[in-house]
Amino acid sequence: MVKLDANNRRLIKAGLNRINKGQCQPGVKALIQVSGLQTGNLTETDIGFRIGPKINAAGRLEDMALGIECLLADDYPQAMDMATSLSAINSERQELQQSMLDEAELAVSALLEAEQATPKLAHVLYQPHWHPGIIGLVASKVKDSLHRPVLVFAPSEEGSEELRGSARSIAGFHIRDALAHIDAQHPGLIMRFGGHAMAAGLTMPLQHLPAFQTAFEQTAAQWLEADALDAVLWTDGGLQADEISRLTAELLQQSGPWGQGFAEPMFDNVFEVKSWQVLKEKHLKFQLCLPGQRQTVSAICFNAYRGQTPPTRIRAVYQLLTNDFRDKRDIQCLLRYFEAN
Repeated sequence: MVKLDANNRRLIKAGLNRINKGQCQPGVKALIQVSGLQTGNLTETDIGFRIGPKINAAGRLEDMALGIECLLADDYPQAMDMATSLSAINSERQELQQSMLDEAELAVSALLEAEQATPKLAHVLYQPHWHPGIIGLVASKVKDSLHRPVLVFAPSEEGSEELRGSARSIAGFHIRDALAHIDAQHPGLIMRFGGHAMAAGLTMPLQHLPAFQTAFEQTAAQWLEADALDAVLWTDGGLQADEISRLTAELLQQSGPWGQGFAEPMFDNVFEVKSWQVLKEKHLKFQLCLPGQRQTVSAICFNAYRGQTPPTRIRAVYQLLTNDFRDKRDIQCLLRYFEAN
């Protein structure tokens, strides 16, 4: 992923400004509409997490040409038809991804239970019915959850004896170099591979999977240092009660674009949990307040519900965002991590 520097931040900002003024292709306008968004206040987060996945979904499940044709379309009704198709494909991708992720998490839980005495430092996952276009997303989610290098395999196509693998890693374990090391130590085990420090892909015969898994786990055990196994979240400290405000959220939004190499500020505070609810059976929505304060703030933590009642007092790492849902000019804390305090 390309790091944001002064030049490409200017380019992204200029592009967002043009889109927000409506100066963009009909295909972009159509994608904005099917995403439930409006020009005028779009951010890089909207492009990256609401619009981009719809374009990418076609390449993951069907033909990437559809996304390109949508972006290049000059006719708005035609662009809207393509954007609607892309949105439907993305919904299918989301369902497939969630199903694969649920299976992967069950498999990992079983592995961790079996490995309690000697836990492995890297994990290899495979199911014959998984889709090769989704394995990178699953590997990324599992890596984030475990803070361990993860490699997910699926048949390169239905019924194939050739596997396609997607790897995601953590700081301190160069995944592409690890694959190169395994390839040098075991010639012929891997057919093809490529990538960089944090992500890589490879292909190999199904029959080589057990030997590869052993080699991958051994390499991780040899290369990973103890201090790399603890996930670290860097924050900008805590906010005062008067700083948890719409003004602060707007200033942060206007100071973007944020991204790789120019991370959006994150803060950490202790909060009292005034109320909570579960959304879509997996997300946690809170009403929080600082200790000794009466003013509450809305907060959400995605994919955080595990069937347990949250603590009444938490320490949370969060981003402060504007929230204009249903035209309400509000704010919301997007929780990246929380623990009992």
